[in-house]
Amino acid sequence: MDYKECIDWLFTQTAVFQRDGASAYKPGLETITALCARLGNPHKKLRCVHVAGTNGKGSTASTLAAVMQAAGYKTALYTSPHLVDFRERIRINGSMIPEREVTRFVNEWIASAPSDIHPSFFELTTAMAFKWFADCKVDIAIIEVGLGGRLDSTNIIEPLVSIITNISLDHTALLGDTPAAIAAEKAGIMKKGVPVIVGYAPEPEVRAVFEQCARSTGARLEYASEPEAMERADGSWDYPQFGIHGALRGAFQPRNAGTVLAALKYLPEASDADVRLGFEKVESLTGLRGRLTVCATEPVNIIYDTGHNPGAWEYLGAELERMKRPLTIVCGFAADKDVDAILRKMPSDAYYIFCCPSGNRGLDAAELRAKAPWLNGEVVPAVADAVRRARQVTAAGGSVFIGGSNFVVADFLSAPSLD
Repeated sequence: MDYKECIDWLFTQTAVFQRDGASAYKPGLETITALCARLGNPHKKLRCVHVAGTNGKGSTASTLAAVMQAAGYKTALYTSPHLVDFRERIRINGSMIPEREVTRFVNEWIASAPSDIHPSFFELTTAMAFKWFADCKVDIAIIEVGLGGRLDSTNIIEPLVSIITNISLDHTALLGDTPAAIAAEKAGIMKKGVPVIVGYAPEPEVRAVFEQCARSTGARLEYASEPEAMERADGSWDYPQFGIHGALRGAFQPRNAGTVLAALKYLPEASDADVRLGFEKVESLTGLRGRLTVCATEPVNIIYDTGHNPGAWEYLGAELERMKRPLTIVCGFAADKDVDAILRKMPSDAYYIFCCPSGNRGLDAAELRAKAPWLNGEVVPAVADAVRRARQVTAAGGSVFIGGSNFVVADFLSAPSLD
């Protein structure tokens, strides 16, 4: 099969959480362990950082990768989900895995797959990443957890340091419906003798879970400190104590910055200049997108963000309040999210274009609109059409925000033209 056929096979012949949601979730490490054993256990050849948490994983993992890359290390980065191109998930020094490597891996797996191993999309993709990283002899691999931690396919690695960015409610049907229950799943990445950085001082019940898990596993628990931060006019941040400018925008980024700085103590040496460069150039070095990303400023400001759960919207709601008016919000959601909680955090003075992301998990746009009768707006089901409509109704100098779901952002970025 050629590359396109291999990608089609991955998405049609395996269980895909990004497409199907909870029905595709396959907890447990037995399959990924067996799969990687057949590949020569590539994960055992990697020096890793393991990054879990409800929100902030992508920013934290990407900033760590950017710093290591700036320091001259051959740096691998494994994240999920992708927005436009499957290969976004698997990168070395910011470059996506070549199509030929994906094609070779999939074809070899199909030709040799035993009858007793049936990996999901994420299990097969994780094994592909580990194999390519090991074959390329990377110096360091930053590995983001897919979902949860304890039973996530990435949890077969033995990291130099583990990170838990934060805890809030998301995927409650799979991980538990209380912060303590979710914390227990995230804490499942703790391992004996491995330092684990928690990205902030959590509430007492979550702290108790972490401390109990650290005691039982022999992990070395550390809480990161949020550095003093000064916001710039463009929403990015300076950290004067460290002489660092962080390019990522949003009020939550100082917490991520503190987590990164705490984790760097356990990684290969990076100079102050390397750290500064990594923080300032994280997007260009790693390909990170969707963190209050500004993609146009004339005639209107167009900003998009992939925040998709109530925890993320604790911050995004405040960011929207500060955007230039008039403000039009193009919003759509996956049906399995706590949409009601998110809608309550949205500004009442914006104009809303309610849409539905493509794929099986999207919440119908009319149903979404009916959930928020107090918000002024209209229904335009297709994301690309919704963005076009937002640009039409927003006066020059105003703002258009696109978000609510990774899938909405993906549809926006995939649209050939929005003129």
